[in-house]
Amino acid sequence: MPKLGQSFIHEHFMLQSKTAEVLYHQYVKDLPIIDYHCHVSPYEIAENRSYSNIAEVWLHGDHYKWRALRAMGVSEEYITGSRSDKEKFLKWAEVVPHTMGNPLYHWTHLELKRYFGVDELLSPQTAEQIWVETEAKLATPSLRTQGIIAQSNVELICTTDDPSDRLEAHVAIEEDEQFLTKVLPTYRPDKAILLKSATYQDYLEKLGEVSGTSITSFKQLLAVLKDRALYFHEKGCRLSDHGIETIPFEHCSEKEAETIFQKALEKEDISFVEERQFQSYVLLYLGQIYHQLGWTMQLHLGALRNNNTRMFHILGPDTGYDSMGDFSMARDLNGFLNALDTSDQLPKTIIYTVNPIFNEVIASAIGNFQSEGVKGKVQFGSGWWFNDQKDGMEKQMKDLANIGLLSVFVGMLTDSRSFLSYTRHEYFRRILCNMIGKWVEDGEVPNDEKWLGQLVQNICYDNAKSYFGFDH
Repeated sequence: MPKLGQSFIHEHFMLQSKTAEVLYHQYVKDLPIIDYHCHVSPYEIAENRSYSNIAEVWLHGDHYKWRALRAMGVSEEYITGSRSDKEKFLKWAEVVPHTMGNPLYHWTHLELKRYFGVDELLSPQTAEQIWVETEAKLATPSLRTQGIIAQSNVELICTTDDPSDRLEAHVAIEEDEQFLTKVLPTYRPDKAILLKSATYQDYLEKLGEVSGTSITSFKQLLAVLKDRALYFHEKGCRLSDHGIETIPFEHCSEKEAETIFQKALEKEDISFVEERQFQSYVLLYLGQIYHQLGWTMQLHLGALRNNNTRMFHILGPDTGYDSMGDFSMARDLNGFLNALDTSDQLPKTIIYTVNPIFNEVIASAIGNFQSEGVKGKVQFGSGWWFNDQKDGMEKQMKDLANIGLLSVFVGMLTDSRSFLSYTRHEYFRRILCNMIGKWVEDGEVPNDEKWLGQLVQNICYDNAKSYFGFDH
């Protein structure tokens, strides 16, 4: 057992049986990482960014940590405010001991151990020493962005990119012969369907500019979205992503969509139903394009965003004031998938939920739209956002196993903006192996090491490798 004040991140961390230890250490520990969905900056990879201190790489933009700091009553000046990086780090060190039971406690110490070799628990007593140690190590090439990726054994990264992005960073990375990890764009056209946004017209101008056209009609919008998808495809893109609160599924003709689009251009009021009609048409149109290109469509569902109006006016969107949404899903989700499947134009699809009450709804829906010749064509995505912790990951995998097939699951992703988050793949692999190990210990599955080893290896690497078709 580690001594008081010493890290609990040891060789068998979270592995509670011999079977779990064997599965993790012999079958998945050293597998490469395919991070098929994340939010790290391709520009920081291209420039091989260095960090002056741990706060830069750890605290800037991390909503998980911001929420924990706020829960402890910490002043916003230490979170998003004007305090120095060191002051913010020292304040975070005060909070860390209070995060026990939250995945932040595990993630914090995993990252300190794996990237900085720090064995001490982060606390007010150790903070100064850890600040100095990490600052020195961040000055070395191994902890610039490309070094972090290389030592994390990351084989492939899919970033998240707007259709208006010219993808210069991806081109630069591809031309860098010294950097071996493949970095591909992901097509994220959310802003194109948010026609009630105050900045919608500004976005159309930006999208039109990169396409060399002026978008003044719905047909032009569709043409530009298709043109940008083809451009992304040329640059290696093989996935799209949509972060939407609900699946909009309403009947809408092209003429109706054009009328609604013109109302948006004229800044006229658009009803809730009209918004859903417009979004339905565009998303179904894009789904057909994804099918034609052989892409995988990702649907991230259920986040209720920017709930604190006062702080939204101070800090803007995406600053840690989002939560789980609850709404009707089953009918619209099945209807949307069916509309694409009816014409045999349903692309490979991964569906994520931020609210675990929808786990079984999704796990049952995906079984309606599997396809001959494609293993797990429609997937229930890994525990996402508020669910990417031990209980959430186990629940997602158990619900999938109970209703579908865990064996075809494409596994974990970071969904993170931090380059230190690759330890989440280790975290997931330990949780998976421990869960399977418990099934063996409880006598629920045979103790067939070779078969179980292949199962966890498939989930952690092989399934994703074959599913996405990155080499095509």
